[in-house]
Amino acid sequence: MSVKKPHIAIIGGGCAGLSSAAALVEKGFQVTVFESSPYLGGRARTVSTKTHDLDNGQHIFLGAYHQTIALLIKAGLSLEQAFLRLPLHINMQSTQGDVVFRLKSTHFLPAPLHLLAGVLSCKGLSWVDRFSVIKLMLYLKKTNYILVQDLPLNDFLKAQKQSKKLINLLWEPLCLAALNTPIEIASSQTFLHVLGDSFSNNKSDSDFLLPRMDLSQIIAEPLARYIEDKGGAVLVGQTILNLHVKKNSLGEHEFDLNTSHSKYNFSHVVIATAPNHVAKLIQNLPLLDEISKVTKSYQYQPICTIYLQYAAHIQLPHVISGLNNCMGQWVFDRGQLCGQLGLISVVVSASGKHQQLTQQQLAISVAQELSLAFPQLPKPLWHKVISEKRATFSCNVMLTRPSNKTLQPNLYLAGDYTYANYPASIEGAIRSGLLCAELIAKGN
Repeated sequence: MSVKKPHIAIIGGGCAGLSSAAALVEKGFQVTVFESSPYLGGRARTVSTKTHDLDNGQHIFLGAYHQTIALLIKAGLSLEQAFLRLPLHINMQSTQGDVVFRLKSTHFLPAPLHLLAGVLSCKGLSWVDRFSVIKLMLYLKKTNYILVQDLPLNDFLKAQKQSKKLINLLWEPLCLAALNTPIEIASSQTFLHVLGDSFSNNKSDSDFLLPRMDLSQIIAEPLARYIEDKGGAVLVGQTILNLHVKKNSLGEHEFDLNTSHSKYNFSHVVIATAPNHVAKLIQNLPLLDEISKVTKSYQYQPICTIYLQYAAHIQLPHVISGLNNCMGQWVFDRGQLCGQLGLISVVVSASGKHQQLTQQQLAISVAQELSLAFPQLPKPLWHKVISEKRATFSCNVMLTRPSNKTLQPNLYLAGDYTYANYPASIEGAIRSGLLCAELIAKGN
């Protein structure tokens, strides 16, 4: 039987799929979300251990994540309870136990003056380097953060007279945090889009929003409740076996969708999976062969999060710190952040030498780095390594991105890889989901 009114299938229960579903049910559409795994949230989820609930990766949200923040508030989340908001404050710790670089925004000034004043008063840079940063920021503001030609970020920074020390202390850590891609191959244009959103508008856009609660409580659970409260269905543990398109008696395109549990019929489909799963889902849709080629061509970057448990009284000088010239890049004191006393998490982003180590070797190496950077730390009591081998797509130069609307009528793509201005991020995923909902609502 053909569908009589629009019924949209959302394939994928991550940030993109949930945001699309939430926007559609708000507009009065009938929506069913299918998630193959037993849990929602995709890469932004919680892993339970005997001692703690841990995120599968230590995430940093930005004040510039306007669409994410607005959606979570709509779903009933209290931002004050969910996040610790910190004005931009970067401390880079060396393995000699001292701070080699400190940048703190001047919060009483408007953007971008708050950052420029912070650069002038920062620690660890020569006056030549400070003026070099300011000159670059003024140039980017003048060009609206748009390049004539994309190129690797390291090459762009060298062309802009950014010194090796400046790249090492400031730009490379920001690149890894934002793009999770080595600076030698990372897209300058994508990095500049994030930089522009964070530093050129409101000063609060550059704030760090650090999750106080686990990611499932912040994203997946409130969005799922919101969807279901408005009449949508959220189904987990249902793998899509195949997807077929046909025309109904009115000549309209609709879809037969077979899962591991049942068969369904829908008027529209939003594929909101990771790009590496797209080709299999659309293999019976010849109009989308080009999308299959694009998504199959993507490369991926890993993220490892090392959790180290120390005695409950152990605290670091700051909630978040950077590590200079270390395997680990960002360090979080989860005792100060979310009450998990003595627990420290360390993020190792992108590909590198750490991939040659076992999880045990990686944890030992990171613990040794921490003991040098923070000499007061004793030996950890235990560790847990959570490794995501395909944490993000590699945000390379001139990366081809498919659009949300496809050549197949009534079929759409959602996911951070479809939001061309942004890297692999929660904000990019949510923006893409909202765009799909808008296209469906407008009948495009």
